[in-house]
Amino acid sequence: MQLTDAQRVDWLRLIRTDGVGPRTFRGLINRFGGAGPALDALPDLTAARGRRITPPTRGEAEAEIAAAARLGVRLTAMGEADYPKPLQSTDSAPPLLAIRGEAAAFRRPSVAVVGSRNASAAGLAFTERLARALGEAGLVVVSGLARGIDARAHRAALATGTVAVLAGGQDRIYPAHHAGLVDEILGAGGAVVAEMPMGWEPRGRDFPRRNRIISGLALGSVVVEAARRSGSLITARFALEQGREVFAVPGSPLDPRAEGTNDLIRQGATLVAEPDHVLLVLAPLVVDDGTASPLAVDRPDLADEPIFWDEIDLDGIALPIPAEGLAEATPAGLGEPVDDRARLIAYLSPTPVGTDELARASGLSVRIVQTTLLELELDGRIERHGSGAVSLVGQ
Repeated sequence: MQLTDAQRVDWLRLIRTDGVGPRTFRGLINRFGGAGPALDALPDLTAARGRRITPPTRGEAEAEIAAAARLGVRLTAMGEADYPKPLQSTDSAPPLLAIRGEAAAFRRPSVAVVGSRNASAAGLAFTERLARALGEAGLVVVSGLARGIDARAHRAALATGTVAVLAGGQDRIYPAHHAGLVDEILGAGGAVVAEMPMGWEPRGRDFPRRNRIISGLALGSVVVEAARRSGSLITARFALEQGREVFAVPGSPLDPRAEGTNDLIRQGATLVAEPDHVLLVLAPLVVDDGTASPLAVDRPDLADEPIFWDEIDLDGIALPIPAEGLAEATPAGLGEPVDDRARLIAYLSPTPVGTDELARASGLSVRIVQTTLLELELDGRIERHGSGAVSLVGQ
């Protein structure tokens, strides 16, 4: 399938209409035979339900397409050649996906690597080793561009291919200081995708929406560190609902950042202690030409799936919203700790880690790290191990 320019404008107008999300969009297309007829019918149809809704004008949609094009972004529709096939097979796939970068990244098998923004140095070190090995094995690494685990996964996979999924519009990178990382991803042949309009600032509810795309692009999702009720666990839930594999990296029971991943393992997720634990599970899903094989997804009923939009209910076209417990708080209060000591403690955990990795994770010089560790040792906050590694105590 290939949309004409006029059809693309109609699709964009329909999906940008207040009260229309992916499910309502598909219901309207099926009912009226196309976006154009659905747009014509929508105002009267909604007025009969007590709330007259008017779609965006053709000029507004054309302006968004033009703004996207100026940034090198193309709006790709479900069914078109560049639309990621694994994502297309999910029930809540965006009808239009804003893509910047190389579409070739979507024709290779992918794995998602996600985790805590407030990651430990040990978690960051393992993420780097894992993402690099998965990339060298031929997998594209997908993540959400957040600080912590996501950013380390992207950087480790730059040479082999990585895809970043945004919570806001393509021109609203979050966090803003990762704009340089986006440039690196694009320069290395990766891709950046979003479903929200140009100019859209991400809000709390947009992050779970983004997470379903992260899991939907991949054959499986690896959670490295996650506290209970974290956004990374939402990604794992979506992966399960989409019929994808779920992996979790175990951590110390003394570290709150490992509570979520340890729970996932108890619930049946594949334990990951080395890259081969992921590769052995995903290998049967990759066919001889290196692409992802069609996924045999036993989809749950739509009524059991989360819905993210206040979608209008037009004679059963849409469903009530939303599933409880999915709202991820807008990331806030996550700035850098106020002093070197607090910053270093934030990256320490009960898992031993070397001083070089602590320096790299925290952005502090090795000299400052060594001095601060000595203070923490005198206070009984850390213990030393062989090869100069240290770990946090007293949790």
